Amino acid sequence: MTKTTFATLDQHREAMDQWFIVDASKHVFGHMAVRIAEVLMGKHTPLYTPHLNVGAGVIVINAEKAHFTGNKRETRVYTDYSGWMGGLKKRTLGTYLEENPEELVKRAVRRMLPKTRMGRQMLKRLKVYRGTEHDQVAQKPQELKIDKD
Repeated sequence: MTKTTFATLDQHREAMDQWFIVDASKHVFGHMAVRIAEVLMGKHTPLYTPHLNVGAGVIVINAEKAHFTGNKRETRVYTDYSGWMGGLKKRTLGTYLEENPEELVKRAVRRMLPKTRMGRQMLKRLKVYRGTEHDQVAQKPQELKIDKD
């Protein structure tokens, strides 16, 4: 008979101390976002428990240099609607990447996380920066391995 193991609160606290760093200029954007979401949820460890946050924190640097395949920069369009008349805003991926690359990464990862309170907690552990400088040096982040490239 097989046994199902669940993470304990001590393992939850231990997971909160773990941080990874990703250089967005080295990876394809979509593959990187999927891997980041897996790490934030804790699916990269055998301790994954759906009702307990055992995911690590992730730091993304060089967000403005993210790599996209094909001609997505010109053809992919993001639309936002404010709810007011004339409040429809459309912008291509290229302009979005120039204006606010941090929000683009967060938006991609957020849609892969659970739509619950715990998903919002997981998203708080995602830190995105334009350049190579970041504020999480004290957390001693390890480099995150992304296989798909």
